[in-house]
Amino acid sequence: MTSDLLLNIDAGSIDWARAQFALTAIYHWLFVPLTLGLAVVMGICETCWYRTLNRSKGAVVDTFWRDCAQFWQRLFGVNFAMGVATGIILEFEFGTNWSNYSWFVGDIFGAPLAVEGIVAFFMESTFVAVMYFGWKKVSPGFHLASTWLTGLGATISAWWILVANAWMQCPVGCEFNPDTMRNEMVSFLDVALSPFAIDKFCHTVISSWIVGAVFVVAVCSWYLMKKRDIKLAVESMKIAAIVGLVTSLGAAMTGHKSGQSVAQAQPMKLAAMEALYNGGTDVGLTAVAWVNPFCQPDYLSEGEAPLKIDLPYGLSMMATNDIHGYVPGINDLLNGYTRADGTREPSADEKIRRGRQAITALAAYRKAKKEGASDSIVNAQLSIVKDNMKYFGYGYVKDKADLVPYIPVNFWAFRIMVGLGCIFILFFALIVILTFRIPFLTIFTRRLLATVGLLPETAADENQVTGLPAWHYWLAIALVPLAYIASESGWIVAELGRQPWTIQDMLPTWVAVSDIEGISVALTFFLFLFLFTLMLAVEISILIKQIHKGPEYSTSLNEK
Repeated sequence: MTSDLLLNIDAGSIDWARAQFALTAIYHWLFVPLTLGLAVVMGICETCWYRTLNRSKGAVVDTFWRDCAQFWQRLFGVNFAMGVATGIILEFEFGTNWSNYSWFVGDIFGAPLAVEGIVAFFMESTFVAVMYFGWKKVSPGFHLASTWLTGLGATISAWWILVANAWMQCPVGCEFNPDTMRNEMVSFLDVALSPFAIDKFCHTVISSWIVGAVFVVAVCSWYLMKKRDIKLAVESMKIAAIVGLVTSLGAAMTGHKSGQSVAQAQPMKLAAMEALYNGGTDVGLTAVAWVNPFCQPDYLSEGEAPLKIDLPYGLSMMATNDIHGYVPGINDLLNGYTRADGTREPSADEKIRRGRQAITALAAYRKAKKEGASDSIVNAQLSIVKDNMKYFGYGYVKDKADLVPYIPVNFWAFRIMVGLGCIFILFFALIVILTFRIPFLTIFTRRLLATVGLLPETAADENQVTGLPAWHYWLAIALVPLAYIASESGWIVAELGRQPWTIQDMLPTWVAVSDIEGISVALTFFLFLFLFTLMLAVEISILIKQIHKGPEYSTSLNEK
């Protein structure tokens, strides 16, 4: 992996490879969160069915909860199949478009993906068959376990994929071998259980449950508007509202912890998210500011983003757990700064210089060893490589401005995610309070809504079963695409915020790409765009048909 290699790579292939991977990832993530979210709801419904059976003691059993579970499982199955198809393509792209990356770190990155395929995917694909076809073939207890294990398998699958992604964001448990020119794993546990991976997993999966909860509430709201399947709609809405409220609050807490991980491992990403040009102590957390969404701001000359409103000390507290903590800005990271512990963080120019020194010394080491030079010469070059290996990736950077991610996208995507997250908390809280009729809170909430004109004066505009106003059902349906936007926004921040790195501080994107013609990647880009859009349209069509069809109610049965 030398500078000469870069001269042979088509510049267009870099942009097209990034675009194709982004396209595949975005479409794939349209299916994954709904899979994870519906798994929780259908598991709870079947648990209620199992409890009903245990209480029946041989009497006639109401099959309502079984019908509920089977209905949500049908929707789960449609979405699950689409997610598998896009996920497989995503993994193949590492070999086709990012072969330099795969060769350089395949020993590390491939391990969690292999575990995901061998353990998690086979687990969920095995038990999903029992879940769908085993209702009359296995015991109720085994079937319930299969339903939960299907969801658990999908969650474990997400764990290993997120471990692989987290390693790209914060590489740990590896060492560079100058003889093989590869990064090699030295501790599987460090990779699998890194704090960055744990934080990322918790925040991502909990956020996915929110998407599932919003979807279920929207379907139930449509039934209530149509005055059909009332019992299923009300009971499922209660389950989804509780799941949604708990996970919305959980996403806020895990998001805070994830933000601290980013502050430690990817300070440039945090600075871009906050449009923090010049850091310092007692830094406020920006609520809103005017950051032009169409051009990179002049961070070199601007003191801070104009029209800024922030929460005093908020960013210092989030990043360092100290309201007076120091948070570096973009210019500090480019020019160098002193950490809280007194250590000096080198400037970008210094990192680039040391990175090039590492690359030059590596080439000299390999040449000296090949030509049989003395041990002193070989070891001298090897020592230079090891001393500067931390900045190896910077050696491929030509302009330090390339180290700054596109600020507008990161800034606004982060605020879209957080803003919608706050709306979800209020949305689910309102459902829980009014549908469960919590005495004091219900009276207070109804008076508050009436004061601001959001609660109708006439009972005709209010559902007598749930106590929710009619506008709330329309809001539930409208929030479905917004839930996906919030989820995708989180991934946009995670991935665009670490640019230009494929692996943080180790491998820039233009070094990781395959040496192929850009036109080849462009053709497959538009092919995938057509296929993925068609798949999405088919899924939406099937889901709508299944929702219109509704649950298939069975007559009460006598369980022996």
